[in-house]
Amino acid sequence: MRNRMHSIRLAALALASFVANAAAQTMPTADFSIVQPILAERCVMCHAGEGAPLGLRLDDYASLMKGSSKEPVVKAGNPAGSELIRRIKGESQPRMPLTGPPFLSAGEIALLERWVADGARPAGETVELAPQAAPTWADVAPIFASRCAKCHAQQGIMGPAPEGVLLTSHADALAASERARIVPGNPDASELMRRIRGQARPRMPFDGPPFLTGNEIRLISDWIEQGARDSQGRPADVPAGAAVRLHGRLEAGWRLDGLGLEVGSGTRLDKGTGPGDYVEVRGTVEADGGIRASRIRPR
Repeated sequence: MRNRMHSIRLAALALASFVANAAAQTMPTADFSIVQPILAERCVMCHAGEGAPLGLRLDDYASLMKGSSKEPVVKAGNPAGSELIRRIKGESQPRMPLTGPPFLSAGEIALLERWVADGARPAGETVELAPQAAPTWADVAPIFASRCAKCHAQQGIMGPAPEGVLLTSHADALAASERARIVPGNPDASELMRRIRGQARPRMPFDGPPFLTGNEIRLISDWIEQGARDSQGRPADVPAGAAVRLHGRLEAGWRLDGLGLEVGSGTRLDKGTGPGDYVEVRGTVEADGGIRASRIRPR
């Protein structure tokens, strides 16, 4: 037990180092030591030893990469095609960990996705990557133009843009006079992001499937997380005080698919609302990009 706790502490230090390195001139790719503490805490209670479901053991790197008796669950470089990632995000059922909710946090999921995207490397194996510029509107605009603007334009194929959501310019996409659909710095609090991920119904684009690819979704998420920058690279302001309307699965601790909500005495909770429910959250954007809930109700 002492050795295990020591290993976990060392992994935590490695994680802190990994985060700190993100601001450096070069950044090491994530290796297995970064994600092992997450698996140890949330997964190996079932996925270890001879009795592991479908023979899928997650207690060491070799077993994880071997996968289950059916298929490999990690496809190096391809998070969207990796069953491990699909299960922890709820894209494949049943969602994992089976003991959830609460499921893994958005940060934990992002870390596992990053590890897979970086090549699912074993512990101790890293390479140096040149720093990448933050994505801008110029990077994501082609996706919106090809998959979204057919409806979300001044006059699309359905007439005026549904609910007034325009995705034909940076200013229109960031407009928040009615409510904020994009919260710069917080993809999980962004209605647009939740729609294209399928966390909110109906999933967008409305003519899917096929929906956006994993790479397209990840690019839009990165764009929002790094400030929803315009084509010149200038980050957008957080629309503090703007209304939001989010749909998703409520988890214990007032989390919406991993997004922490600020719930207080002024929050209206409709009767019967509880963890596991698909709900609508109405609220406002805080100055730090968090969401203060004014009402939560089942949908």
